[in-house]
Amino acid sequence: MKIRILLALLLTSGTGSIVPTAPAMTDNVPDRFDLDQALAFALDHNFAIRRARENLREQEGIVTTLTAASLPNVSATGSFQKSNLQPFQAGTLNAGQPVIIPSGRFWRMNFTVRQMVYAGGRIRSAINTAKHTREAAVFGLQETINSALLDVRTRFYTVLLAREQIRVQEQNIEMLQHQLRDTTERFEAGSVSKFERLRAEVALANAQPPLIKARNDYRLATHELRQAIGLAPARDESASDQAPEFVGSLTIEASKPEVSTALATARTRRPELLRLAKLVDAAEAGELTARAGYYPSIALTAGGELRKGPTESFSDSRRGLRIGAEGQWTANPRATVGKIRQAESLIKQARLALGAAELAVQVEVRRALSSLEEATELIGATQQSVEQAEEAVRIALTRYQTGTTPQLDLLQSQVALTSARTNQLRAYYSHNVALARLRTAMGISEVEYNEVAGSAPMQP
Repeated sequence: MKIRILLALLLTSGTGSIVPTAPAMTDNVPDRFDLDQALAFALDHNFAIRRARENLREQEGIVTTLTAASLPNVSATGSFQKSNLQPFQAGTLNAGQPVIIPSGRFWRMNFTVRQMVYAGGRIRSAINTAKHTREAAVFGLQETINSALLDVRTRFYTVLLAREQIRVQEQNIEMLQHQLRDTTERFEAGSVSKFERLRAEVALANAQPPLIKARNDYRLATHELRQAIGLAPARDESASDQAPEFVGSLTIEASKPEVSTALATARTRRPELLRLAKLVDAAEAGELTARAGYYPSIALTAGGELRKGPTESFSDSRRGLRIGAEGQWTANPRATVGKIRQAESLIKQARLALGAAELAVQVEVRRALSSLEEATELIGATQQSVEQAEEAVRIALTRYQTGTTPQLDLLQSQVALTSARTNQLRAYYSHNVALARLRTAMGISEVEYNEVAGSAPMQP
C-alpha cells in the first residue's frame, strides 16, 4: 500500500536555489481511486501542500533580493530641456552682474556603478540568514506534505472501514431475514409460537439502524477524503457531484521496529527537527548581522557623464569618467548592543524550540509504537473471536433447526458474530492507522525527494 512519489526540487538558474515543481492542475478526475492514486492526487491538489509551495517560493524571492545587495548596483539618469526664451538683460543685479536667461536645447546623461566592498559582514550574514530560512522552508514543505498525506491515508482507511461495516451489517440483516422466513414457515406449520416470529421481526428491525448509520458514516467519510485530497466539487450546479469510488481493502502489514531504531531514525529524518535546526543556524547568522553595526561600510564607485557642449554637435559634447570611494559609519553603540541582545535571545529561543520538538518527537514515536502494539494484539484476539462466533452461529443454527435450542440462543449468537466482525475491522483499521502514524513520526515519508546537483537538503 505504500507509494513512492517523486517530487523534484529543481535548481533555478542564476541563484542556485531550489523550488518545487507542482504538477499542473487537471480537470480529468478518475472515477476510481486506490490508495496510491489518492496520495498522488493529494500531492498535486491538497491546499495545505500548495500553500507550503508558495511559502517556499516567497523565501526564494527573499534570498534573491538579499543576494542582489552583494552585486554591483548600476544607476543612470538623463535630462533634456528646450527653451525658446531669448536672452535679455534686466538691469544690473548683484554688483552690476546682468541677469541672463538662456535659450535653446540642453541635455545631460550620466551613469554610476556602485559596489559594496566592506560592510562589517552585514550583507554576507543577511544572505546566510535568508538561505538558512529558505532551507527551513524546504523542510517545512516536507513536513506539510508528510502531515497532509498522513491525513489522506487515515481518511482513506476510514472510508474502507465504513464500507466494510456496511457489509457486516448487510450480512447480519441477511441472516436475520433468513431467520424470519424460517420462523414464519415454522409458525404457519404450527411448530413455533407467534412470540418467536414476533421476536424475529423485532431483531430484524433492530438491525436496520446500525446499517443506516454505517451508510451515513461512509458518505461522510468519502466527503472528508475528497476534502483531504483537494478534490473540489463541480462548479457547474447542473453537473453531477457524484463522489468517485475508493477501492481497496483493510489488509495489514506486519512491521514493528525497535524503540531505539525508531527514535534514532526520527532524530535524523523528521522534517520538523531539521527545519528547527536550520532556524537555529539562521538565528546565529542574524547575530552576525547585528554585530555589523559596530563597523563602517565602504563602497567603490565609478561612472561617467555626457552633456551638451557649446554647440549642437554631438561630437562637441562634454564628457568624462570618474572613480571614487564612499564610506559610512553610524556610531550608535547602544543601539547595536540592543540588537545583539535581541539576536542572542532569538538564538536561545530557537534552540529551546528545537529541544522541545526533540522531546515531543520522542513521545510521539513511543505513543505510535504503543498504539501499534495494542492494535496488533487486538487483531490476534479478534481473529480468534470471529472464528469462535462463526462456529457458535453454525452450531446454534443446527440445534435450532433440530429443535434442541431456543430461538433466543440463535439470535444472541448472531449478534455476537456481528460484534466480533465489527471489532475485527476496527482492529485492522487501528493497526493501519498506527503504522502510518509511526512512519510519519519516524520521518519516513510517502514522498521521494530527488536531490539535484547536490544542493538541496532533502530526505531519501
